[in-house]
Amino acid sequence: MSAAAQRWRGAVVPIALVALAETAAWATDLQSDNLARPSEIILAFAEAMVDGLVLKATAQTLAAALGGLAIGAMLGLLCGLMLGLFRTASRLMMVSVEVFRPIPSVALIPIGMLVFGFGYRFEISIVAFATFWPMLILTRAAIAGIDPRLIEMSRVVGLGPLARIWKIALPASLPRMFVALRLSAGIALIVAVTVEIAANPLGLGYAMMVAQQTLHPDLTFALLVWVGLVGWGFNALLLLAQRHLFGRAGLAEARY
Repeated sequence: MSAAAQRWRGAVVPIALVALAETAAWATDLQSDNLARPSEIILAFAEAMVDGLVLKATAQTLAAALGGLAIGAMLGLLCGLMLGLFRTASRLMMVSVEVFRPIPSVALIPIGMLVFGFGYRFEISIVAFATFWPMLILTRAAIAGIDPRLIEMSRVVGLGPLARIWKIALPASLPRMFVALRLSAGIALIVAVTVEIAANPLGLGYAMMVAQQTLHPDLTFALLVWVGLVGWGFNALLLLAQRHLFGRAGLAEARY
């Protein structure tokens, strides 16, 4: 079987399920304010794409998700490097990390609204909090996975903390850190849509809520499927970058 055929083989089940749902809807003459035929969902998506609703909402969601990801991932990376390289810092911060890490990001929605009000800053702050923790934990784990002899050798040859990070820690752990970035990117999109559904009048989540409240299940389902496709495309781009940047190491880590 060719590589292209193997890549598209996973589409067989979704296509079969869509065809089955369409057949069942026509066979039962589906008329509902809660459900929609797959053909109606496709038509609603095409109309929303033409009038610009989908593109505008997608741009708003991605702007918030990427903004929060940039802030949260960078801070998580820096803190993970610090905790992974310096045992004293790790011991001092352990209690704080374990206390704040379990807080659900959506629990900060009321606080974010009080501090920032509605808008991008509110949503970006929640996404940044959510993406900070996986980046910190997985970066610290990546540093812990470095051969201790490399760290000891860097101390013996007199490398300072910054040189140790730049010449030893980052090259040895970057492939695993990129896996952490991919995980954080998925979380960023999930949290951004969740915040939009719960409180923020922007993006794909808010568009889904409006479609649901105005009794347009076809558009609601269309936007839901589109969110999944956006997330899939986002991850595919990062996976491609991972394989391109890290070669065989990227191929090994890409399984995760």
